[in-house]
Amino acid sequence: MHVLRPQFRIEEQHALEFARQRGFGVIVAADERGPRASHVPFLLDRRDGQAIVQIHLTARNPLVPLADGTRRFLLIVAGDDAYISNDWYASQDNVSTWLYEAVHLSGVAHLRGLDENRGHGDALLAVAEARLPKQPWDLAQMEPDKRESMLAAIRVIDLVVDQIEGQAKLNQHKSDADHVAVAGYLARSAESGHRRLARKMQALRPGLGYEIP
Repeated sequence: MHVLRPQFRIEEQHALEFARQRGFGVIVAADERGPRASHVPFLLDRRDGQAIVQIHLTARNPLVPLADGTRRFLLIVAGDDAYISNDWYASQDNVSTWLYEAVHLSGVAHLRGLDENRGHGDALLAVAEARLPKQPWDLAQMEPDKRESMLAAIRVIDLVVDQIEGQAKLNQHKSDADHVAVAGYLARSAESGHRRLARKMQALRPGLGYEIP
């Protein structure tokens, strides 16, 4: 990841927490034909002081054989984003841009044994179901033969993270007046992601004259 300005950089622990809360991203690796990628849910944990991303893929996914314990994988975790028109700023002669948050986690990928599939499935479901306002569903409620068939069709991969990069491009380099003006436009947007960015911009510089509902 190319961090555009030092003030956009997300500190490593905050980047890990951002990724953990998102729980969904794009996993990328390269073979002799070039880059390959899959969109995946994931778990982020620490083992022996090391950040570990655990994902699963269908057994036939071409990324599976690449998790050979030597090849590096990249996980891209994106947050909200918004286009910013140049006439939204309070000052003149700005350039249209895009605000966004994103984290990249990379390291060597290791294929886990089939006996770890159930544990991974249980843990992933527990995290995802806890976010919903209902009684959690779990694999124990599934018809056993169907459950075992589905678990046998996946492979679990651990990505041992050794590089953490994050960027939150939220107009930190702009004047207070420009910061407030852009946050105001985002706050009035029909897009919920734009409104979340507006609240984060407000949190960066509290006490200014925002018009945020």
